[in-house]
Amino acid sequence: MIPIWVLTGFLGSGKTTLLGRLLKSPGFARTAVIINEFGEVGLDHDLVETSDESFVTLQTGCLCCAVRDDLVLTLEALLRRRASGTVPPFERVVIETSGLADPAPILHALMTQPAFEGRLALAGVVTTVDALTGAQALARYPEAVKQVAMADRLLLTKTDLLQAPATSLIARLSALNAAAVLSTAAFGEIAADQLFGSEALPVALERWLRTSPAAQARQGGHNHASDITALALVRAAPVRAVALTLLLEVLAEHVGGDLIRLKGLINIAESPERPAVIHGVQHVFHPPAWLERWPSQDRRSRLVLIGRNLRQAWVEALWTALDAEVDEVSGAVPAAADTTGEGLRPEPRPGRASFPAR
Repeated sequence: MIPIWVLTGFLGSGKTTLLGRLLKSPGFARTAVIINEFGEVGLDHDLVETSDESFVTLQTGCLCCAVRDDLVLTLEALLRRRASGTVPPFERVVIETSGLADPAPILHALMTQPAFEGRLALAGVVTTVDALTGAQALARYPEAVKQVAMADRLLLTKTDLLQAPATSLIARLSALNAAAVLSTAAFGEIAADQLFGSEALPVALERWLRTSPAAQARQGGHNHASDITALALVRAAPVRAVALTLLLEVLAEHVGGDLIRLKGLINIAESPERPAVIHGVQHVFHPPAWLERWPSQDRRSRLVLIGRNLRQAWVEALWTALDAEVDEVSGAVPAAADTTGEGLRPEPRPGRASFPAR
C-alpha cells in the first residue's frame, strides 16, 4: 500500500520553498510529488529525464508530476507507469495544493475512489503555517483556519525571521487543532521523514486519540473566535456495527458540512479482537480499516471530531440513543464476527427512535 500525503498551507506559507529543498534531499527519494505547475518549484538543477511534459525524474529518485486534468486520472496514470516500469518505483505520494485550496475535495477523492483500494492509502495532511503572518491569515481567511483544522501535522515555517518566539500563534494553532503534531522549519529545512515518515497507522492513531482528549480538557473544547470545536468521545463497552453505521450516517446528514475531520478507533462488538479504524472528512467517510490487533491495552472505543459549532452533549446523546435503539431491536447478543466491513452497513429496522435535537 502506497501512502499519500496532502501538503497544504495558506498563500505564502512556504510550501514551494519546502518542496524545493525536499526534492534535493536523499531522504525524499522514491517520492512522487504531484504539483500544479513545475515552474514555481525550480526543478532544473537536477533534471535528468523528461518522459513527457507532465513527468520529470530527478537525480535524487523523486518523480514530479504536474496536474493537468483530474487528480484521480493523474494518480491512475502514475500507478500504470509504475507498474510498467516507465517511472521510478515510488513508495510515497505527496500532493501539493494551492494556497487558497480547500483540502476536503482532495481527501474525498482519495477516500471514495474504488480503483485505489489496496494500492493507495491516505496517510495524512501536512499544513504549513507562516510564523510571521500566520496569525493574521487565521484571523482573516476561513481557508487558512480549515487547512489548520484538517491537519495531522503542522509545520511552522520562516522561524528564522522571528524576533521573538511565536507563542501566541502556537497557542492559536493548539486551540484549533491540538491533536496535530507541530514541527518548525528555518530556511525551509526539515527532514523528510519528520513530515512524511512511515509511522505505523495504529501508533499514529493512538497518539492522535490520546492527545485530543487531553488537549480538549486544556482548551475547554471550543475556540470562540472561529467556532472550531474539538470533541473526544469514549465508550468502554463494545459498539455494535449497526450503531456505528447509524451514528456516521446521522453525523453526515446533520453536521456533515461543519465536520472538518473525524478519526476513531472502535471496538466493534462483532469483532472484539480486531479494532476498526474510521476516518471521515465532512460528509464522506472512508470504509473502515481493520487492524490485526489492538495497538495497546486500551480497548475502549475512542472518537475525535473537529468541526464548527459541534456540541459534545448532542453527539453524546445521539450515540447513546442509537446504542439503545439497536440494543432494543437486535437484542443483547452480538452477531457473528465480521471483519470484512460489511457489518458496518445499516440493516432494515422497524422504525427509529427519536434523536436529540441539535
